[in-house]
Amino acid sequence: MKKLLAALLILGPIASSASAHEVWIERDGNAPARIYLGEPAEAVPENGDPEFPKLKSPMLFAGGTRERPLPLVRRANHIEAATPDTGDLRLIDDAVFEPWAGEDGKLQGVVYNARAGRTETRHGLDLEIVPLTANGDSFRVLWQGSPLPNARLTVIDPDRWAKTHVANDQGVITIPARGKGRYLLSTSHDVAGERSLAGKTVASTIFVSTLTYTAP
Repeated sequence: MKKLLAALLILGPIASSASAHEVWIERDGNAPARIYLGEPAEAVPENGDPEFPKLKSPMLFAGGTRERPLPLVRRANHIEAATPDTGDLRLIDDAVFEPWAGEDGKLQGVVYNARAGRTETRHGLDLEIVPLTANGDSFRVLWQGSPLPNARLTVIDPDRWAKTHVANDQGVITIPARGKGRYLLSTSHDVAGERSLAGKTVASTIFVSTLTYTAP
């Protein structure tokens, strides 16, 4: 899979791990949702990705209700949660990887956002891939509710074939259908400015966001 944050590879093992990994949600009908940390274009190892232990306490919620995160159960290679029968799921985790020093010596960090489902046309995350119509194939990349022009979007199809597309100046992109099964879309956005991550003050933050859905 193409690394969304490949520019960080020169910065050392922490940055390299952050660049190579994403957090995503999988959901099949009424079965519990499954949260993964790893490389979504690759099969998930039976005992989890080597970095999976760093995924400790993601906040998973249904709809836009952040105040009532869903209870989680840890499994061998994923984290599991019973979920409502309807509505999309969203996730936030800002404590997977410790901040690292960039080329300028200032600390950088990463925040993961994830969503499962394309039934809702509203947003509920800082960085989110939102369908223009319920269950449609056209999406808009939003940063804090505003379109992100020319966002780069990597699409992994049901055969785990990955391709990167570029959204238009309104942050909109249409994803070609490539058969039935699960699709994973991912994007990232670099944000300058101090914020607290993992108990440290970072000078800039990389937001990474995924969306998964199943095409019938």
